[in-house]
Amino acid sequence: MKLQGPDGKYLYGIVKVGPKGQIVIPKDARDQHGIKPGDQLVVGGDENGIAIFTNKSLNTLLGGIIGKEEEK
Repeated sequence: MKLQGPDGKYLYGIVKVGPKGQIVIPKDARDQHGIKPGDQLVVGGDENGIAIFTNKSLNTLLGGIIGKEEEK
């Protein structure tokens, strides 16, 4: 299941946390973001929830933040 929302956001489905704290990333999400076995992902969050980033998407996000800071 993959639902597309506004602004390029997607809902890929619901996952279940296993006894070791592991989740399975839905195939649609892995395919769309090029996630392969052995890839490293970054997990972040705040009091509202967690987010999982690929290294590429995190670099893009941080590059945008750093670029905006440098413009000031």
